Amino acid sequence: MNRSACRRSAAALLAAAALTTPTATAHADEGQSEGTANAAVLRAGLDVSLLDGEVRVPLAAALNEVSAPEGGGSADDTALTASLEGVDGGQPFELLRADVASATATTGADGAFAETSLTGARVHVPGLPLLSVIELEAVSARAACPVGEEPTAETDMPATATVLGREAALTAEGTTNVSVPGVGDVGLGLSTRETGQGTAAASALDLTVHVNPLDLNVAEVTGTVTLAEVSCAAPAAGEGPRTRTVTEEQPADADLAETGGGSSTPYVVGGAAGLLVAGAATVLVARRRRAAAGRG
Repeated sequence: MNRSACRRSAAALLAAAALTTPTATAHADEGQSEGTANAAVLRAGLDVSLLDGEVRVPLAAALNEVSAPEGGGSADDTALTASLEGVDGGQPFELLRADVASATATTGADGAFAETSLTGARVHVPGLPLLSVIELEAVSARAACPVGEEPTAETDMPATATVLGREAALTAEGTTNVSVPGVGDVGLGLSTRETGQGTAAASALDLTVHVNPLDLNVAEVTGTVTLAEVSCAAPAAGEGPRTRTVTEEQPADADLAETGGGSSTPYVVGGAAGLLVAGAATVLVARRRRAAAGRG
């Protein structure tokens, strides 16, 4: 075998070894979670049944519902009324009116935060335009999810509220039920708070409403009304890649089933190629030594 032939053989064996050796690739998940924050002064979902019994109208409304923008920052709103469409002869029906109503949601490098407050609130449902489902002086809720610290959820509410025209005591938590014959029933879920791993949520009042006022062509109203609702999730701490995964990838044109090879075959072939290349190099050195001896 001459010198050029040895070189061609070694190059071919190296190329074959490269084609059959698995390639290690690394995948990294870049960046970090930005966190979330949400707040709403009021959220309502009601089902209204008309007197003829043939029409049931689902109605939904929200007041000052805000979420922190992507990438961090704050969002807020301060509207004072919430209305429903599709009842009261096609005219907007005023579900809530407040003297003060605000909601703010913020996310940043230090964490995620949400708060909402409501003052001088009066909530009505279709069929009861003059009688409030609930009247209360002030409620508020706050959720804080700071980075690296325990999340917190808090609510504030007055000692009493007027429910269906009657004064009702509001405890720190639990439920209160108010029933008025000929009008309806209201259940009040008080001061709901939850915290978890980097998350927090709270609502000051969750009302379960069932009224049958027989006014405004309305036979029955059922559903829920939530006042002062907040939630947050803290951003993940740290910068840069969070995970790194190394995967061994087999070339697409390799068919181990046809060749009878297993997962270790590429490594065996690669090792054999290395041995063959080493052998070819040894033969080349021996030929050079013999040629030098002949000339001597």
